[in-house]
Amino acid sequence: MSEAAAATAPQVVCEGLSRRFGGVQAVDGVSFAVRGGEIFGLLGPNGAGKTTTLRMLVTLLTPDAGRATICGHDVAREGEAVRRCVGYQTGDTQLYERLTPVEFLEYFGRLQGMERGLVRERIASLMEELDFGGYRDRLCGGLSTGQKQRVNIARALLHDPPVLILDEPTSGLDIVSAHFVVSFLERVRAAGRAVIYSTHIMSEVELLCDRIGVIHRGRLLTTGTLPELLAQTGEDGLTRAFLKVIGAGAGEGAR
Repeated sequence: MSEAAAATAPQVVCEGLSRRFGGVQAVDGVSFAVRGGEIFGLLGPNGAGKTTTLRMLVTLLTPDAGRATICGHDVAREGEAVRRCVGYQTGDTQLYERLTPVEFLEYFGRLQGMERGLVRERIASLMEELDFGGYRDRLCGGLSTGQKQRVNIARALLHDPPVLILDEPTSGLDIVSAHFVVSFLERVRAAGRAVIYSTHIMSEVELLCDRIGVIHRGRLLTTGTLPELLAQTGEDGLTRAFLKVIGAGAGEGAR
């Protein structure tokens, strides 16, 4: 994270965010902030509460308690404004198999209410950035997992949002495709976007994230830079530090 990014007001703010499903406290009082030009890694085991937290931020779920804002807009009260400011992508987002990547993106541009000429400009720019011009006219149903993921990232960025929220974006990708995604996100950060990157892959967090939040059983246990987490735990690597924070051998929490 650059000094300029550190000096800016946060684009994402969570204050005591909570969500329960029946008798399960899925997210319990989560608080953090993310600035433009920063990648915040949300790190936790399966079922820790990562996805539920992100779904509240993008207005797919309503918090039971607490408050969150995206670019100053309250996620519970200003859903439309929030959705204009955020791009959201998950590792299992599906494409329309009978559309080509270009047709798919044009469709989502119309859903966003974007002017047709702007949509075409953005598609051309993203195709170059994400290097999928070679399969732009193939049906999405025939694309590889890595190719589909690039198209999905383009969908999340189509309306040029200042905030990008990614939930396990390299899930199921081979090492080459995963490395491409990580490298692309470094360029996204350099462009000044605020990025929340949810994952359980330690190597990606080490390579990519400016700060890390460790979530387990619905609670955000700690946040800090990698050196801060290592100093806090007295460990020499992120995996050991993570295990110490959550308690080695502890059971899994809420989804």
